[in-house]
Amino acid sequence: MREQSFPTASIEDWVEKSEQSMKGKKIETLEKNTYEQIKLKPLYTKNDQTDLSPFPGQSDFRRGIQPLGYLAHPWKVAQKLSIEGDLREELDSAFLKGQTAIAFEVSDAVLTHLKDLEEKHLAYPFSINAKHHHPIFIDELQRLPFSQKSHGYIGFDPIATLTEVGKDKIEESYQQLVETVNDGISNLPHLRTILVDTVPYHNGGAQAVQELAFAIATGVEHIEELTERGLSLHAILSKLVFQFSIGSNFFMELAKLRAARMLWDKVTEAYGVAEENRGMVISAFTSSFTKTVFDPYVNLLRAGNEAFAAVLGGIQYLHVSPFNEPEGKTTAFSERIARNMQLILRDEAHLAKTIDPAGGSWYVEYLTQELVIKAWELFLEIDEKGGMVEGLKQGWIQTEIAKVREKRNESIATRKQTIVGTNKYADLQGESLKITVKNVAQHKGDVPLIPQGRLSESYEELRFQAQQLKKQGLDPTIGLITLGELKSHKVRTDFIKGFLAPGGIAGKNSDEIQSLDEALNFVKQTGLKHYCLCGANEQYAAIGADFAVNMKQTFPHIRLFVAGIPEERENWEKAGIDGFIHVKSNCYQSLAAILADLEVGIDDEAEF
Repeated sequence: MREQSFPTASIEDWVEKSEQSMKGKKIETLEKNTYEQIKLKPLYTKNDQTDLSPFPGQSDFRRGIQPLGYLAHPWKVAQKLSIEGDLREELDSAFLKGQTAIAFEVSDAVLTHLKDLEEKHLAYPFSINAKHHHPIFIDELQRLPFSQKSHGYIGFDPIATLTEVGKDKIEESYQQLVETVNDGISNLPHLRTILVDTVPYHNGGAQAVQELAFAIATGVEHIEELTERGLSLHAILSKLVFQFSIGSNFFMELAKLRAARMLWDKVTEAYGVAEENRGMVISAFTSSFTKTVFDPYVNLLRAGNEAFAAVLGGIQYLHVSPFNEPEGKTTAFSERIARNMQLILRDEAHLAKTIDPAGGSWYVEYLTQELVIKAWELFLEIDEKGGMVEGLKQGWIQTEIAKVREKRNESIATRKQTIVGTNKYADLQGESLKITVKNVAQHKGDVPLIPQGRLSESYEELRFQAQQLKKQGLDPTIGLITLGELKSHKVRTDFIKGFLAPGGIAGKNSDEIQSLDEALNFVKQTGLKHYCLCGANEQYAAIGADFAVNMKQTFPHIRLFVAGIPEERENWEKAGIDGFIHVKSNCYQSLAAILADLEVGIDDEAEF
């Protein structure tokens, strides 16, 4: 075996073999553009890699901020707890189960229990976005006799708060932040208190380039605003933490974190900061934008994928969203499963034992460099418009995010992007989370908000609509008129069922239909309002468009569709077909129209 050798293959050889397997299609047909307008190729080589930092812990920090990675500094398991009982007891319980940071949702009720923290608790770092509770939180913490041991971060981002609240109190917020930071420099020397929070942009639908540019622009604005109010650059950087959501595009999200460190290195270098102070501390959250209400256990896979990307990307703190997060209230079980994902990645996948495993991957390095270039261009554009706050006041940033959100919605509507269990592979009998639909209050603030949400919500609304129809006694079912033998219609019958399920609509098969009379009997027996012909093009040619004419004449109240597109399409359209359902159909619009038509109700006077 050792003496065996293999012939050297060139890229041209690979292309030739690939195109043969693709039956003559060009290899370029496998290329696609991302939401970031980055062209993804089917193959990457060493020619796609730019100069690579030789070691982690060195500028440009794409390989991480620590020379030994997680070997010397493991990431912190920072599951954000829902504190409902005794703060100490719940923290103690979480620590015993593997939690390594103090992380919880801040509320007025929780703040009253901060005094219950004991010295042993502060052996663990904080990992908290305190938002508007920030000054009170820091003040209460300083009252503890052992508060100087506090480390980690309890942060606040005035700009992110502006996007969520819409009230322009930016000057007041920055002044309050200066006072809090100044107090903390002497009283809480090891605690970081300034946050760059990109989560609102991510949950608004922003893509990776936008998130990066907004993060860097926010960091620069923090520096400018806080130095103007008397803080030193060194003090600001020593107190700064960046917070990112991690989405479902595994390699893009991994590269996003690496690119973030490169961009921040470039910015701080421009400020004249020494290399040892240019590293970016990152707190990551698996995305709430990607989670679904239906088939909720798929959320476990999503969160696991996102957590994996975050860890490979080199974060310092990580929260993994519980699978039932869309309900707005987690459970001890769901929090435990989410926490255990991190423990599995750390202790069983051994991700803490390899330093920057993604480093040197031609694909990852290419994505990282592309993100850096494009995010820097957008950062400069933001700077030209006066910075983040000015861009938000003008509504420009909100508009740019909305453009991407619209593209995402179009992709899921047409099923170019798959949400497993929602717009594809939907299980009509499966479990779902219980959520309360909230009425959105009219915004009366000074700055347009960035609407927060989840990508799957449009399809979930269809499912809820279908459930409501059932409660009203209407049947969200379409009759499938299966033409010929099973082998002739199965492919399209299965496709139609999969097409209908995301809207909560079932497909009811007929027996094998060989004649018009059999089709008419099926309609008479089922008494539905919508039907779809399912067969191969050969069956459509054999029965002819007259088949549809006769069905519509006999039952003028029904809606009749065809699976696929018959060769004589015009004849079928003239016959009164209500639509063709095929792979390029807009699934969301089609289902919404069917459900809206069902709401009208079935004509009680129709005779079958």
